Amino acid sequence: MLQPAVTRAMARRRGTAVVLGVATGKILAAYQLDVAAQRVALPGSSIKPFTLLALLQAGKVNGHTALMCKRPLTIGGHKLDCTHPDIKQPIDPDTALAYSCNSYFTTVALRLTPAELQNGLRQYGFAAPSGLSQNEAMGSVALAGTQAELQLEAIGEWGVRVTPLELLRGYRNLALLSQEHDAELAPLFEGLEGSVSYGMGHFAQPDAALKVAGKTGTSLVEEGSWRHGWFAGYAPAGKPEIALVVFLEKGHGPTDAASAARQIFAGYFASRSRSRSDGVGH
Repeated sequence: MLQPAVTRAMARRRGTAVVLGVATGKILAAYQLDVAAQRVALPGSSIKPFTLLALLQAGKVNGHTALMCKRPLTIGGHKLDCTHPDIKQPIDPDTALAYSCNSYFTTVALRLTPAELQNGLRQYGFAAPSGLSQNEAMGSVALAGTQAELQLEAIGEWGVRVTPLELLRGYRNLALLSQEHDAELAPLFEGLEGSVSYGMGHFAQPDAALKVAGKTGTSLVEEGSWRHGWFAGYAPAGKPEIALVVFLEKGHGPTDAASAARQIFAGYFASRSRSRSDGVGH
């Protein structure tokens, strides 16, 4: 039921979707695996969890680091105004991740050096083949040379380019890391769950008793004025079994990619429930 769900979710769409077993690291279902292996693009906001991870591990941010969202935002000629609900009070890192607050992330990113951000992204598998497919392309993580480049790289709009398989491997790493129950990293995992339960990724939540964690992204492109849509995440949020990436050419992360992810998560939940019920009498 999982592969048909992936195929249905991606029908008539240009892009790719891949589901990975968290424990095994093996591909369970895929649509256009060659695209997942070869397409290199900016990840947009789907990279923000890794920026937050670098900040938390470096001790530059903690669960109490709260800032006001300034909403109107232009950096390096890029208009990056926040579109989440207008919150009239300072927001903490998990809320900032759930709402994908550009104002928050571009501000706290300046607490990292360019090398700290670059190394943090590389540590979780970016700029290296995932090993999930043959003939993979390889993304890249640049060393920011200006404040604007550092801020844009932190939100996936400059300097970091990934394949869908690299992003999928990164989110599998997050799923594994979530099971270590490190209190210092709690804002990261609470933010990923919040993104789907109430934030920008809420369209990814299936109509099922399956709690999902994940993040959307809508990234700039170098070849035109359109954007690409991303969703990456894992489920169940509390004890991850699968990790998922959806990439859509000329798509929007919070609506298009998240909606496709919802269908795939629903298909997984259905197949998981069926396999468990089939095993009751055996």
